[in-house]
Amino acid sequence: MIEAVVIGRIGVDFTPTTPRTTLAAASSFGRAVGGFAGNIGLGLARLGIATSVVSKVGRDGHGDHVRSALAAEGIDVSSLGIAVDSRTQVAFFEAWPPDRFPVTFYRPAPAPDTQLDDADLAAAAVEAAQAVVVSGSLLAEEPARTATLRAMERRAARGRPHEDARGPDRSWTILDLDWRPTLWSQPREYPRLIVDAIGHSDVVIGGDEEFAAAEVPPDVAAARLGEDGLVVLKHGPAGVSLLEHGERHEISGIAVDVTCGLGAGDALTAAFTAGLLRGLPALAALERGNAAGAIVASRLMCSSAMPAPAEINALLATTAAPTRMTRVVA
Repeated sequence: MIEAVVIGRIGVDFTPTTPRTTLAAASSFGRAVGGFAGNIGLGLARLGIATSVVSKVGRDGHGDHVRSALAAEGIDVSSLGIAVDSRTQVAFFEAWPPDRFPVTFYRPAPAPDTQLDDADLAAAAVEAAQAVVVSGSLLAEEPARTATLRAMERRAARGRPHEDARGPDRSWTILDLDWRPTLWSQPREYPRLIVDAIGHSDVVIGGDEEFAAAEVPPDVAAARLGEDGLVVLKHGPAGVSLLEHGERHEISGIAVDVTCGLGAGDALTAAFTAGLLRGLPALAALERGNAAGAIVASRLMCSSAMPAPAEINALLATTAAPTRMTRVVA
């Protein structure tokens, strides 16, 4: 049975094989599965979560590589469709400077993921999975925009009166803000649409700049989610915050030698989601997500750098306990 479904763009990343190399200076590149769904899907699979990816690729060699690479990791690709009039997303990213990691997208319109429709998102796994992780960038274009909102609305409308809202059997619709302004032809639409999506979610994850772009303060997002909602606020190297039950918990960052920060946020989302699915309290799940993000930031690639459980355990065991602070949200 599929435990988690990840819905969002997917493609391939090309990274200079030499760390601390700009795109202009690079002479060779490594290729790996990339994009929101590729990174988080692979991150979940490596943590033992039965995972499916819902997205589309082009009818090309890069698309074939994405499909075979995900399948080799045990990920269900039955809902990874082919957009015959599109090309698979290609992204070149620079591992220098590591704190900004510039990305150059090659996404000729119409990009495959923008063509996801109601039929794609009405798959049984999307309806039944315990966790569905959704990219906010899917709201940038039709028909994916409407299809995504409808799928989230259906999950929210099902109601789960028999479940323990805080127990290990709870189901989760997780919205990652995933703000990528270059993917939006009309970026001013983002705040309105993301507020709509938040209303159909159980968890919202985003960085400081992403919440600012959404024009939704984290405490306002928490209020919109309701009493049992969770808001995760990423602060980069400074750590991460959790808003839960009217309190804000802050976890300090883990100091690592950063090689490339790209992919660290996706690693956090994957490990946090895995923790929730395994019944961990949200704060404990977030500590694992914080560690997973640090591990990926210390490595060159993204999806292929996603850690296994033992690697997260080892980092937490050899690192001073992260500083925790808790305060009541006004």
